[in-house]
Amino acid sequence: MTMPLDANPEISDDALLAQYAGGDRAAARILTLRLTPRVLALAVRMLGDRSEAEDVAQESMLRLWKMAPDWRPGEAQVSTWLYRVAANLCTDRLRRRRGVGIEEAFGEGAEPADEQPAVEERMHADGRARALHQALSELPERQRQAVVLRHLEGLSNPEIAAVMEIGIEAVESLTARGKRALVALLGRRRAELGLSDDG
Repeated sequence: MTMPLDANPEISDDALLAQYAGGDRAAARILTLRLTPRVLALAVRMLGDRSEAEDVAQESMLRLWKMAPDWRPGEAQVSTWLYRVAANLCTDRLRRRRGVGIEEAFGEGAEPADEQPAVEERMHADGRARALHQALSELPERQRQAVVLRHLEGLSNPEIAAVMEIGIEAVESLTARGKRALVALLGRRRAELGLSDDG
């Protein structure tokens, strides 16, 4: 059976959103399948909590559906608008949770591996993931958002500028400062995390 997403990969997000605004439920399904995983991944990386990230992804999509009738094609990309909404919702949640312990804030969130590595390797990988989450949580919010969007989500600087509503130079500055701060924070824990001086 051919899925609508498979049959219509060339339909733009703009066109799908316009179709949804006109009452086409199939367009909403395609757009949901296309965009929700990306928004969820962003929220998981920013929040470190899958349950909270799922709430953010759901709220972001609800906001997209509400504004669909007013969408003006060509002014922004649908995905950029959605990333901005999700990033703002994550920032709001991070501000509310200040003062919560690291373990409570960043519980088990790593995806299970396909193969079962040795116990020692799993412990090091888990330790690295926790260390990254902890180090990210210590960055100022705007640096954290820029670093997550650039280095974990793979967005380009112009895309990040659109999401964060800042200039490209500001994006470059935030990502550079955030990356330097992460290197410094993680550098203190190299031996504990099983990292060599070259790795």
